[in-house]
Amino acid sequence: MAPDDKNRATAAAILPLVGGAQNVTSVAHCMTRLRLGLADRSLVDDDALKALPAVMGVVEDDTYQIVLGPGTVARVTPELEAMVAERRTEAPAEHAPTAAELAAQGAAIKEARKAKNATPFKLFLRRIANIFVPLIPALIGCGIIAGINGLLINLEWLPSITPALAAIASGFMALIAVFVGFNTAKEFGGTPILGGAVAAIIVYAGVANIEAFGQKLSPGQGGVLGALGAAVLATYVEKWCRKWVPEAVDVLVTPTLTVLVSGLVTIFGLMFLAGEVSTGIGTAANWLLDNTGAFAGLVLGGLFLPLVMLGLHQALIPIHTTLIEQQGFTVLLPILAMAGAGQVGCAIAVYKRLKHNKSIRTTIKSALPAGFLGVGEPLIYGVSLPLGRPFVTACVGGAAGGAFIGFFSMIGDKVGSTAIGPSGWALFPLLDGNKGLGLTVAVYGGGLLVGYLVGFFATYFFGFSKQMLVELNAADAADADAAADTDTAATATRPTAPEAEPARA
Repeated sequence: MAPDDKNRATAAAILPLVGGAQNVTSVAHCMTRLRLGLADRSLVDDDALKALPAVMGVVEDDTYQIVLGPGTVARVTPELEAMVAERRTEAPAEHAPTAAELAAQGAAIKEARKAKNATPFKLFLRRIANIFVPLIPALIGCGIIAGINGLLINLEWLPSITPALAAIASGFMALIAVFVGFNTAKEFGGTPILGGAVAAIIVYAGVANIEAFGQKLSPGQGGVLGALGAAVLATYVEKWCRKWVPEAVDVLVTPTLTVLVSGLVTIFGLMFLAGEVSTGIGTAANWLLDNTGAFAGLVLGGLFLPLVMLGLHQALIPIHTTLIEQQGFTVLLPILAMAGAGQVGCAIAVYKRLKHNKSIRTTIKSALPAGFLGVGEPLIYGVSLPLGRPFVTACVGGAAGGAFIGFFSMIGDKVGSTAIGPSGWALFPLLDGNKGLGLTVAVYGGGLLVGYLVGFFATYFFGFSKQMLVELNAADAADADAAADTDTAATATRPTAPEAEPARA
């Protein structure tokens, strides 16, 4: 089957299981998940969705999320969007409810679920993610180019090209505050370009001539945190203006007041305050790893999988970005990436222990390549979390890998990443440190190996009770016996002459 046909077939299989085109109100995707807005959640067949070969798991949040894995999700999403648009234009079958009916039927369920997940803290984290996640592809691309450029400089190759690569890699980071301001205003309901305009003040070279709090400002002071605060302020100023400024002069007065008021507050307040906070974050991260590196790595590596499961890892995105702005790399991401290593080791142990459970072993085989590349959600939601104890032993593996990298940080060998997003093997091209690329790669690779081994052995010896092993290994054996009996009965009753059967996808 051609790749396009395969992606189309996956989309065609998913659509009826989520209630059909009339039940889908929005279609989007992130790095690994297809995110669907649904009018009526009760129309979704969760079990049938999980049984699809391409589906690695499902997650409920503000949207219904189907884990397809990197690469696949970006190809299936447009196919599903096209199908939804096409089938919405078709006349609904007599038995199919209309979109309005579906919306009415599912309104109570949808509102109840949104209320359950709409705690102020979770809403705040979701907004933070919506601001920073769209920037990740540029961070990854520029980070890899920066790594290639550093390698060429160290090897003294292509000296005429390296300045150009440096400009390509650094241009985005030099202006990242503008993009953060744009996305922040968009997320908080303001005019995105006004948020970007106010945030641009932070990176403007002319601020070096301005004095605030008894000292000269420096371009970039406050970084992404200052840009975020400036854009939020601009949004509230703009909303106030929209409310009180007469419509006849709104187009002139509102943008002017928004940029002027929020710009002055940014220059004479936010830049200094955000700069102090940013400096504090960098100082705290370095102190933590310099003085308590092994313990800090153990805690961070061990707790990151639960943070991912709860969606709380999104709170770390501004911290990573701030460290990259200040130091050129974030020292936290390689430690947190060890959680994925523990998860991989755990999955391999589960595969070895459950020799007769074909469904779990099939899930592991399909999700493990993504796990090696740092995409842990398929293994979390499809393997370790449903099993219970293996999720804990996976965290133990992550803690061991984090402690390994943290120990080297204590003795002065810092390992960092020039971008956020990937982990696992995918992080190798983005690695940077203070003691040369060779040692940095060796320490990170050693951490992965420790995470794999500890996650494997912890799961193999402590991840299952005797009863769990008996039940999980017997389940598929019983299914296989039942299937064999069914096949035997079908063979006995099947006509001797071949009959045409409907084609199956």
